[in-house]
Amino acid sequence: MNTSKSDWPSSLTDEELDELDRYLRAHVQEGDGRLLLDGVHGLLSALVIGPLQVLPDEWLPEVLHEPFDDEAEGNRVLALLAKLNDSISAELDVDAYEPILGEVDTDAGPALSAAGWCEGFSRGIDLRAALWESRLADDPQLMELLGPVMALAVDDGVLSAEAEFEKLSDEEYDDCLAQIPAVLDAVGQYWQAKPVTEAELEAMVQRHDEPAGHDGTAPRQRSGHWVH
Repeated sequence: MNTSKSDWPSSLTDEELDELDRYLRAHVQEGDGRLLLDGVHGLLSALVIGPLQVLPDEWLPEVLHEPFDDEAEGNRVLALLAKLNDSISAELDVDAYEPILGEVDTDAGPALSAAGWCEGFSRGIDLRAALWESRLADDPQLMELLGPVMALAVDDGVLSAEAEFEKLSDEEYDDCLAQIPAVLDAVGQYWQAKPVTEAELEAMVQRHDEPAGHDGTAPRQRSGHWVH
């Protein structure tokens, strides 16, 4: 089934996306590592398809970093974030998911960039790092499923790799972008078919008090645009 996001009531309208985008941009400074709209979408996407539920009390600090100006602003921003979060699983269910991407300025003009989305996705994984790392180490199937997203993240400098990789060609990059919805669907199904074990839960609890390890210095160069 293929349904346009505009036909799915849980999805944000373009006006709502613009509104949330403006709020996030008004509270970010160059180099401070805060997520913009593409990053927030990547973060929430990782949580939706991940191994274990992550409550808003855990992920909101990754998105909101200072008090709201007033109650009305707070209620509005939280409502938009909740709707964005709900839209991801709804769009995946009806084959209508599209990642929110940034743009970079190149010699040939503006080009789509997954850097911000991948940065957010990696932070979503970090919120359940023990579970992801344990499974990635033990089950090569999960790494294979994540391949296109990992390739984008390495290519954009969001993730480092032990071995040297050639930069993706434009065609390879676009192909990886096109595979993101299928990757999310497959990874979500993977965790449903192979749920977290008791041993993995115990390991997660043991790591609960360790620092998250994010210093907000992920390298990326993006201009001021998002594209959905």
